[in-house]
Amino acid sequence: NVECGPGHGISIGSLGRYPNEQPVKGVTVRKCLIKNTDNGVRIKTWPGSPPGVASNILFEDITMDNVSTPVLIDQEYCPYGHCKAGVPSQVKLSDVTIKNIKGTSATKVAVKLMCSKGVPCTNIALSDINLVHNGKEGPAVSACSNIKPVLTGKLVPAACTEVAKPGP
Repeated sequence: NVECGPGHGISIGSLGRYPNEQPVKGVTVRKCLIKNTDNGVRIKTWPGSPPGVASNILFEDITMDNVSTPVLIDQEYCPYGHCKAGVPSQVKLSDVTIKNIKGTSATKVAVKLMCSKGVPCTNIALSDINLVHNGKEGPAVSACSNIKPVLTGKLVPAACTEVAKPGP
């Protein structure tokens, strides 16, 4: 029952900036309203990172209201150019469920899943997503790279219809 916004949304990370970070496991974010934020639910890791792990993460029953990129996995997180761009993140993301996410996206890319080419995400599940974008760029899309998500239920936008690119 968290209401979030304005701001950056609800993020796990950034991960992988420093050596010997502890694994992130067993995080649940459920029954929230995210409103007028730069992101919705997000997992972010640095490129060129030391090895790490984030797993058993659940984002469920979340309403987005005018949120830019409501669902985001960003394994090329590089604010202000302070990273080894082009070197894959070594943080392994697995067993992430993104379920019953609904509402409005302020940007055309409503779902962006950009995983590491060094250690691609595994067992990332998308279920019952309904995100609408009413801008002049056209309807909402889902962009992915280095991931084959597990899909169930109704997905709007359809999963992974575009290739995800770094950047906002």
